[in-house]
Amino acid sequence: MSQSNQFSLLSQRRFGPFFWTQFLGALNDNVFKTALLTIITYDALSWTDMDSGFLNNLIPGLFILPFFLFSATAGQLADKLEKSRLARFVKLLEIAIMAVAAFGWMTHHLWLLVAAVIGMGLHSTLFGPVKYAYLPQQLKPEELVGGNGVIEMGTFVGILIGEVVGAVLVVYKPWGLELVAAVTIAIALLGWLMSLRIPLSPAPAPDLKINWNPFTETARNLAFSRRNRPVFLSMLGNSWFWFYGAIMLAQFPLYAKNYLHGDHSVFVLLLTVFSVGIGTGSLLCERLSGHKVEIGLVPFGAIGLSIFGFDLYLASTSYTHTGLVDLLGFVAQHGAPRILFDCVMIGVFGGLYIVPLFALIQTRCDPQHVSRTIAGMNIMNSLFMVVAALLAMVLLRAGFTIPEIFLTTAILNALVATYIFSLVPEFLMRFLAWILIHTIHRVRTVNTERIPVEGAAVLVCNHVSYVDAIVIMAASPRPIRFVMDHRIFKIPVLAWIFRTAKAIPIAPAKEDPWLMEKAYVDIAQALHEGDLVCIFPEGKLTSNGEINEFKGGVKKILDRSPVPVLPMALRGLWGSLLTRGNGNPFHRSFKRGLFSRLELVVGEPVAAAEASPEYLKQRVADLRGEWK
Repeated sequence: MSQSNQFSLLSQRRFGPFFWTQFLGALNDNVFKTALLTIITYDALSWTDMDSGFLNNLIPGLFILPFFLFSATAGQLADKLEKSRLARFVKLLEIAIMAVAAFGWMTHHLWLLVAAVIGMGLHSTLFGPVKYAYLPQQLKPEELVGGNGVIEMGTFVGILIGEVVGAVLVVYKPWGLELVAAVTIAIALLGWLMSLRIPLSPAPAPDLKINWNPFTETARNLAFSRRNRPVFLSMLGNSWFWFYGAIMLAQFPLYAKNYLHGDHSVFVLLLTVFSVGIGTGSLLCERLSGHKVEIGLVPFGAIGLSIFGFDLYLASTSYTHTGLVDLLGFVAQHGAPRILFDCVMIGVFGGLYIVPLFALIQTRCDPQHVSRTIAGMNIMNSLFMVVAALLAMVLLRAGFTIPEIFLTTAILNALVATYIFSLVPEFLMRFLAWILIHTIHRVRTVNTERIPVEGAAVLVCNHVSYVDAIVIMAASPRPIRFVMDHRIFKIPVLAWIFRTAKAIPIAPAKEDPWLMEKAYVDIAQALHEGDLVCIFPEGKLTSNGEINEFKGGVKKILDRSPVPVLPMALRGLWGSLLTRGNGNPFHRSFKRGLFSRLELVVGEPVAAAEASPEYLKQRVADLRGEWK
């Protein structure tokens, strides 16, 4: 994939047919589901005497019920069977379900349509593990974030178009029901035709014995996922997003009708701006992450979800218009642009939140267990969405207004995000690193793809500033164990970041021999476990911008653990506020400019036998060049 255009994947057979199959599935789900919710909201008496608010929360809950019951089986099938074949079967199932739904529309049979909602939930349950396990098989690591972004964008554009088409067609007189029935069957047929062009995607575990008991397999799936803490907590974070989205979106029909006093076109407008926001945020991920899995965007997304969810509550309570309005009439009202802006930004930050989580799960879980891991996540997603539906119904029965539900959800999001990031501080640590290199410094990386995505290695770099480790950390596709002077390790605020990153403090033998020996033991253990270890062989910050002598510690490390060494060089950082030198540091910093440009350059790996301190210093000096 061209790093400048992630959409180039759409022209390639390994991605394009799969994208359109997924897009059409999301489109059809939402044409059908939104048509049903719209008719219940705006024409309830013709179909049922049940409370429309109750049904608006019940139907989305029933849609995701099959995720809870059948995801474990779906994950096993996706690991055992060839994926293009499984995708075609799912599309044939969709055609059958839409035929049943068409009969329900024609006979005015509400509960037959509700049964079709459950059937479409089953369709999505079977396709979910295929979708997210297919991508890492077909895409290169540097394509994965962009590919996930395009898939998420396509999914939410499909949701958007489906919601608009469903809401518009079903109220079209006198042929609304017939049009919905015909269009959903046509989309299902087109999705099946697209699935015929999906290339072969071999099963990673063809000898897997299927456990047909969904409850024992669910327990086994979740137990397996819990062994990988970052992956499991990413699954938890992903499920929370679906909780957040489910509880917010389920309120939109009645929110548009009862609080904004709009017709169904206002409901469609809310869905449109939210979905556009999700698509925009998903596509922004690749650009903001630098074409790598950047989990630092996840806290950024979580913060935005709470801020704009809270502001949506404030904007809703300040909206005072009480007359019935259509789309244009609503947009012209005082306070409407703020409500729409909040909906867009909730979507944008939702995209920034969800795409890196998917990419992390795909890249860090066992390759032979991707589908079952995704299935485990879908089980958690379904459970969270069922709870969201139940919570919304309880809150409405307890007398909460819909704006108050928005406020409650925003507060819960802040609490849950804080909990998750406290359990896996790597998220927050990478967020702080991402903020640093996108605000104070403008960092350009050169050849960072040479940093190995797996296996042990020692990284050596010149030592220019107090934030060298953070710059390197932000550029790496995986966690790094930094070896650093114990005095820098103890600097307030930065100390928390270094401890979170499991940095290894070291001291000179004459100052603290015990700490020095412990550092070498910890380094050997980290390399034995396959980690990346980064050291600054100069042993101290430069005071004049030049590279100091490389100490012999690197040789001692390699004698114990003969692993490859990657020379690296920071250039352009000398003279910033956080460097050490003569004179006033603020004067130096302002002289070079507030938003400084710097580069991190990675060289070719050096074998352990050739990695003498003198040779490594020369390699780092060559990489840095004359630019300090």
